[in-house]
Amino acid sequence: MKLLSPAKINLFLRVLGRRSDGYHELETLMACIGLFDTVLLTVGDGPVTVCCRHPLVPENETNLAVKAARLFFRHHGHQGGVHIEIDKQIPVGAGLGGGSSNAATVLKGLNRHFGSPFSDSSLAEMALTLGADVPFFIFGRPALATGIGERLDPYPHLTRLPLVILYPGFAVSTATVYKNLNLGLTKDENQPKYFPLISGFIIESHLFNDLEAVTLQRHPEIAAAKTALVKNGALGALMSGSGSSVFGVFADTDSARRACKALSQRRGWRLFVAEILA
Repeated sequence: MKLLSPAKINLFLRVLGRRSDGYHELETLMACIGLFDTVLLTVGDGPVTVCCRHPLVPENETNLAVKAARLFFRHHGHQGGVHIEIDKQIPVGAGLGGGSSNAATVLKGLNRHFGSPFSDSSLAEMALTLGADVPFFIFGRPALATGIGERLDPYPHLTRLPLVILYPGFAVSTATVYKNLNLGLTKDENQPKYFPLISGFIIESHLFNDLEAVTLQRHPEIAAAKTALVKNGALGALMSGSGSSVFGVFADTDSARRACKALSQRRGWRLFVAEILA
């Protein structure tokens, strides 16, 4: 079974506070984008195994896709296994949710293979035990996410906006970013709030990410990436998730392609033209 596993971006992200369990309360607007890994599932009688040529992707039980498969089989009561092949196109450690997407894709793929014994809501409950972003990829459409990201409300106001995704050539640890987050710096009353998003998303007003300040302290190159995107025609630019990727939103696909071509000359940067999957 050959499946596409999409990346995501956070168009808006506020951190409201730290919970007693160590997680953080969030308000974020997430959307899948047209940048994909390919996941190939071969169901059989052997163990759960994974292979991926990307040097930063583990080929053992620590891989989220392996954890997802074992979780599915445990809930389903199936004694067999699956071999998972991942063709990794989504940059790793880039705030684009590639690992979480792979895990959700495995859950959905196995569910389909076995005749859909679980509803999407049941899969989402399983997915949450793997990571806060995994339920979003089960949901699969633009959503306002609250809690630790697991409470999802459909967000119908986005269109298929063209994007340029810029990966600056290095990975960022999400755990390290949250560990170094100073919540006192996120309480500026002039910052945009979650509630204006209910009636529509305005690129110039609502692109915002509380985690940028933390990541920028360690990686000022991200500011340079945002500036480069805007100078090349982006209506706005933002770091996705905890970084390191930055995306620019463009008025049309042609201008996004021109910007991608111009910026591809920068050594160490990887660029992708994509769109929001609304």
